Amino acid sequence: MVIRPGVSAIILTAEGLLLQRRADNGLWGLPGGGVEPGESVTEALVREVREETGLEVTPLRLIGVYSAPAHGQVVTYPDGNVIHYVSSSFECRVVGGVLTCSHESLELGWFDPERLPAEMVPMHRVRIADALMRRVEAFVR
Repeated sequence: MVIRPGVSAIILTAEGLLLQRRADNGLWGLPGGGVEPGESVTEALVREVREETGLEVTPLRLIGVYSAPAHGQVVTYPDGNVIHYVSSSFECRVVGGVLTCSHESLELGWFDPERLPAEMVPMHRVRIADALMRRVEAFVR
C-alpha cells in the first residue's frame, strides 16, 4: 500500500459547482490530484486545477482533511495497486483562465450542488456536503 497526499477544489460560482468527468474512471468528481515532491498543498491545488480545467484559482478556506478508509480514501485499482489517499479539500475562487477540458477529463460541467450526478466519485460527495455546511472549522475525516 502506498500513502499519497492529494488535493481537491470546490469551485462554486453563480453557474454552480464545477465538476469534471474523469477520463480514468468515467465518474464525475472535483478537480484535483496528487501533491508532487517539493510542493505545498496549495501549490498543488492551483497547479491541478489549472491542468485539469484551464482555470486559475485562489484557495479561500480549507474545507477538510480526508484520510479515513470509511470515507473511501483507500482505493484498490484494477491493476492491483492499493493507494491510501490523504486529501485536503479547499473552497476556491476563480481569478482567471478559460475553462478548458484536458486529457485527464472527458468533460467539465457546472452542477447545482443539491442535484449532483448519480455517477460520481463517492468520497467527493462528502467533501461537497461538508463545504455546503459553511463551518468555520475544517473537518477531519
